Formats: sequence, C-alpha cells, structure tokens
Amino acid sequence: MSYRKFLLLPVVAVLVVTAFAQKNQADPPARAKQPSPAVTDEFIRKQFGDGCSLMAGPAQFVADLDGDGNEDLVVAAKCKNPMADKDEYGFAVTDPYDTFLGYGDVKVTSTFASSEPERRGISLLIIHGDEKNGWRAEKPKAKFLLINMPFKTLVVKRLVMKKKTVLGVYMEESGEGENTSSVLFWDGKKYRYTQLGSTME
Repeated sequence: MSYRKFLLLPVVAVLVVTAFAQKNQADPPARAKQPSPAVTDEFIRKQFGDGCSLMAGPAQFVADLDGDGNEDLVVAAKCKNPMADKDEYGFAVTDPYDTFLGYGDVKVTSTFASSEPERRGISLLIIHGDEKNGWRAEKPKAKFLLINMPFKTLVVKRLVMKKKTVLGVYMEESGEGENTSSVLFWDGKKYRYTQLGSTME
C-alpha cells in the first residue's frame, strides 16, 4: 500500500462514520392529524374502562409523541375514578400538572377536586402505538391517563427541547380574566408539563 493511500484511510473512515450518523439521525416528527374514523366512546371504554367517556370540544389527535416512529393517540375525556380502573385496563395514571407545581404523589392529587365543576374529572388520554397496529392495537405499547390537566383547547405541534425536536401537546386555558398557555411533552420516560406564560384578557 502506498504512503498516500495510507494517509487517506483515516479521512475515508471519518466520512463513512459521518454519513452513517446522518443517515440514522431521526427525522423531525411529522405533523399531527385527526384520527379517521374518529375515536368513539366504545373504543375509549374498551381501553380505559366504563368510567371514561369522550369530551365534546377538544380535538382528537394522532401523532408520534414518543418518537418511536409509531402513531400515538391523544384525546380529552371525563373519567370518574381512574385509580380504581388502572390495573384492570393496564394504564398508568399520572399528574404532570401537579408534579410541575411540586405535588408528585398521584394517590394524593387524584383526590383533588377542581373549584370549577365543569373541570372535575377531565383528563387527557394518551395511547402509545405499537409497530403493527399503532394505537388501535388490542394491547398497545402503553396507555396513560393524565389527571388534573388545565386546558380548554388542545393542539399538537412541534417543540424544541434541548436542541431536539419533538411533538408537544399545547394547551390553552382561560379563567379569572387571564389566558394561560402550557405544553405537555414526552421526555423519554414520562410526560412532563411546563407553563409557557399568561396574558390578561
């Protein structure tokens, strides 16, 4: 092997590694869409129990929230007693909102009653899809029932966290002369909530 070819070997190796890394780098997540056909109460009760029913108003979304390449489902629902149904239907009950405020024990925060009657029992339901049938699978990858979430409107769009682009669930809530914006996102292990700000009406 000539001296010149010997010197070129490290350069070629670097180029190959760089090209491989770029090829395997995850593409930015696609935009969210609405499920077609729309999710029904029958489907929700099959996955989360008879205590849950869909809410009219907030949109339903399908998007890859956990970044595994499979579509996930996000819907708003009213659920009466999720702690009693979680083991029977295999979902996790979490409270990202109160965790953000410093109250991390879901066994305690699940007993919190909102001062607004129309918000009592309102939850976000998220189903992580599997590789074969997505979120419509008989036994999806994971299911989450998020309690005490402060929202009246929902939209799913891109969010940059630590130089990484993910999809977040953006929420808007209005009350007491103030509009509050916040976002919910998957951090690789769990759903996290953070406030984005508020404006006066």
